[in-house]
Amino acid sequence: TKAFHMALDAHRGMRRKSGEPYIIHPIAVAIIVNREIGLGVKSIVAALLHDVVEDTDVTLDEIESAFGEKIASIIDGLTKISGVFDNKTSLQSENFRKILITLSEDVRVILIKLADRLHNMRTLGSMPRHKQIKISGETIYLFAPLAHRLGLYAIKTELEDLSLKYRYPKVFEEISGKIKDNE
Repeated sequence: TKAFHMALDAHRGMRRKSGEPYIIHPIAVAIIVNREIGLGVKSIVAALLHDVVEDTDVTLDEIESAFGEKIASIIDGLTKISGVFDNKTSLQSENFRKILITLSEDVRVILIKLADRLHNMRTLGSMPRHKQIKISGETIYLFAPLAHRLGLYAIKTELEDLSLKYRYPKVFEEISGKIKDNE
């Protein structure tokens, strides 16, 4: 509850591209983290706060004071790894090194980042076409294989399906139609 209220206050007045209040995104990520990945309270708190330090005036010290060192560490990892995933250049060995270091520190950082990407993919329809192509390309080449390696097969499959939907909409519709015909 405390994390929800901090996120709600920090994101007050912010909106996503779809026009919905920004707080919907961290709530959705927290739900994915809990229901679809099966993580616990600390991960849910970190998911609710995952964009607070990066996108608002809330500091990591404030997070640590309110929620403790472990949650602050996860949030710090999410903030640092954002540059790895959101980089406009291709993922090179230095970026892979950063991912491996983050994984060795706390795998929950990567799991929350996957939940974040999954929700972003589920809501990608409100983005401009060029962003849909860019984000779905990153998803198919990085996030889906990462989900596969971590044993998150349902998430991997959904990321692949959503990536196909936005990268090749005609192919996606054709396949979807054939599946419906066979049901």
